[in-house]
Amino acid sequence: MWAYESVFYQIYPLGFCGAPFENDGVLKHRILKVNDWIGHIKKLGADAIYFSPLFESDTHGYNTRDYRKLDCRLGTNEDFAQVCQNLHKEGIRVVLDGVFNHAGRGFFAFQDVLKNREHSPYLDWFHINLGGNSNYNDGLWYEGWEGNYDLVKLNLHNEEVVRYLLDSVAYWIEAFEIDGLRLDVAYCLDENFVRRLRSFCDEKKKDFFLVGEMLHGDYNRLVNDGMLHSATNYECYKGLYSSFNSMNMFEIVHSLMRQFGPENWTLYKGKHMLSFVDNHDVTRIASNLTNEKHLPLIYALMFGMPGIPCVYYGSEWGAKAHKAEGDPALRACFDEPVENELTEWIARLAKAKKGSHALNYGGFRSVVLTNKQCIFERAADGERVLVAVNADSEPFTAHFDAGCGQAVDLITGKVHDFGGGSQLPAYSAYFWKCER
Repeated sequence: MWAYESVFYQIYPLGFCGAPFENDGVLKHRILKVNDWIGHIKKLGADAIYFSPLFESDTHGYNTRDYRKLDCRLGTNEDFAQVCQNLHKEGIRVVLDGVFNHAGRGFFAFQDVLKNREHSPYLDWFHINLGGNSNYNDGLWYEGWEGNYDLVKLNLHNEEVVRYLLDSVAYWIEAFEIDGLRLDVAYCLDENFVRRLRSFCDEKKKDFFLVGEMLHGDYNRLVNDGMLHSATNYECYKGLYSSFNSMNMFEIVHSLMRQFGPENWTLYKGKHMLSFVDNHDVTRIASNLTNEKHLPLIYALMFGMPGIPCVYYGSEWGAKAHKAEGDPALRACFDEPVENELTEWIARLAKAKKGSHALNYGGFRSVVLTNKQCIFERAADGERVLVAVNADSEPFTAHFDAGCGQAVDLITGKVHDFGGGSQLPAYSAYFWKCER
């Protein structure tokens, strides 16, 4: 699967393009801005883009009005087809947000229900009680996602709803030649629907990638041969920043051992979760870390651990925003990309990751672990890479059996000699590929 060897770049289109929060109905060809960023994305080393919602919606994209029409605030379907074509020409795959658990109040089927009530042919597309009332005083009650009544829950047990959604996916594949889907709130989706979706996509396009948003629980419930290929690794997301902020590398290594370690009870051995240090829903990592010198190190750890790394637009140069400032702050519009030492560092990490079989497919074994340092091994098919991180402000000398005399650092290309202990300068990270 191509995704297991890729580096993802996430764009939240409505914010990225500077669209107004409320759908004003005014057509603006803002999505074409992505064309101007393709060079930057390639230079960063990303070869897949995950676009957050971009179809016609009431406000933020997740309250969909029309699953087959690009949001007018972003442009036309033809505009987005051109963007996808340009991305594909540069070897960058395209993954869209599939919002299948709920739709917006402006969704045509729900509007028909509000108008025609029991006479609407779409009454059973939702979970409706005509004898109740809603927060919007509709004269009927309906189920919203987690109490959010701008997000009208779809009835995925209704065959007409399922066919509508699958036909929409087919349209996206045909019109935009997309390569995969990220399923919003996948943990809420009906499991039979997810199986149908997987089978449908497998028939439509070879190696079509499905990744689900999962916040908690056992990822195996949805990540398996008959359902999803991957899930968002929120457990390790928390472990990454918390380990640096508390200076306790035991936390992230414990999670990685639990998920990918060599023991028989390991939960996700051989699976490829989506790794990230921030996204459109959480505080940007440059604002989340208490020590800015840890910023390059957390990216090194994220690229070095098992999983598919995903970089959120703007964070590659250290943009800041707190969740407390509201979602619009997290989903900012930048006039143009910034390139600095951090973007260069991430580009080197991306190149190392994509070029290493061990980093793409290897297991996980802890080699050295202290509160402020960790060294772990990734090994697959005869290739061994040791990922070393020193988060301390002081140098550290690690004494361990590397199993080889020398190694080449995949990040810098420099040769490392293991004789006499391995010197880790303050705030440093390495990907040592062991040479016999």
